[in-house]
Amino acid sequence: MLRRGAAVALAGTLLLLGVAPAWADDVRGGQRPVIRTLALTQAWRVSQGAGVTVAVLDSGVDPRHRDLAGSVRVGKDFTDGANPPGVAPRRLHGTYMASLIAGHGHGREGRLGIIGVAPEADVLSVRVILEDEEPGFREFNSAERFENVVARGIRYAVDEGADVINMSISKELATREERAAIRYAISKGVVLVAAAGNDGDRKIDGDFAPYSYPAAFPGVVSVGATDRRLRRATFSNWNSSVTVAAPGVDIMGAGPGDEYWVGRGTSQATALVSGVAALIKAKYPRMSPPVVAQALTASATDRPPGGYDTATGFGVVNAAKALTEAGRLATHTETAAGAQAQDPARAVRAEPAPIKIIRRDEERVTVYAAIAAAAAVGALASLAVIFVLVRRVRRAHS
Repeated sequence: MLRRGAAVALAGTLLLLGVAPAWADDVRGGQRPVIRTLALTQAWRVSQGAGVTVAVLDSGVDPRHRDLAGSVRVGKDFTDGANPPGVAPRRLHGTYMASLIAGHGHGREGRLGIIGVAPEADVLSVRVILEDEEPGFREFNSAERFENVVARGIRYAVDEGADVINMSISKELATREERAAIRYAISKGVVLVAAAGNDGDRKIDGDFAPYSYPAAFPGVVSVGATDRRLRRATFSNWNSSVTVAAPGVDIMGAGPGDEYWVGRGTSQATALVSGVAALIKAKYPRMSPPVVAQALTASATDRPPGGYDTATGFGVVNAAKALTEAGRLATHTETAAGAQAQDPARAVRAEPAPIKIIRRDEERVTVYAAIAAAAAVGALASLAVIFVLVRRVRRAHS
């Protein structure tokens, strides 16, 4: 594999993984392991992502790639001004991720090229990072005005109608603005999926790999990567933020200019999970983010001993089983019912109800206590008399 990327600083470290070119006629065959692992053939009988918009917060998506043509809407570029005037974005990483989510192939019946997890979904391209080959890379990573581009990108994607937000990005430091943006997205019913990070070989106190943001924020589905044996890939971060895992080694994807690439990373695994989330949202559009996450985790395969570990979370995502679990969860309500439940349509009582005061009558308590004590003494005396009488009767018998 040719490495074409390095760590990119963005209020910490943002990782872009390198990829290598592939021949077009090898593409669909190269995708077979992923299609089989995620059970996509079975899942597509239920949902293919129609009507869902997945925002790809990344380096930009090439809308003219033959496997994405007609499915991409180019949104705002939050890196504007970092590159010198007239320099076009390369859009390598973003195109790659978008193809894994919503690639529809090309040729007769779309049988050639990349087929994404949700081939009928739409993509909203939101540019929030630069790749290290771009001339504005240093300016982007050092200028204060670009510090909160991820937070701004999340809010923009939500306001533009995204149902799922894919963030195949990873950085070590979190900001208050990002936390608030994630809370805003979840409140609007948007599912957030992010990469757990690629520092799996760097341990903290020997116990776990570093935490990565935005994946480590509560409410975000944090995705780790597995190898061909569906075990944690050596580069994949392992810590308690990891929710689920997906294949992340030797993954086929599209690149700008109708190219194809093979790469590895939690970025690719994240894109695959975002695609599964899109399948669920297409079938159950009103399903809330926590319930979508529950469908992903409860249906995962290759579950670790005990049901969870920090390497692969609750296991490897399975699209067909996730849709089945989502169907089961869709029959339940998220609102408590019954006589004891608070009606959400009614305001909570502003003032407390009157409290009944019980007066303690010390005099009566004393009298009753004395009576009880006397009764107890009488009972003991009676037992003693009975005991003496019994002994006398036995002696007389003798």
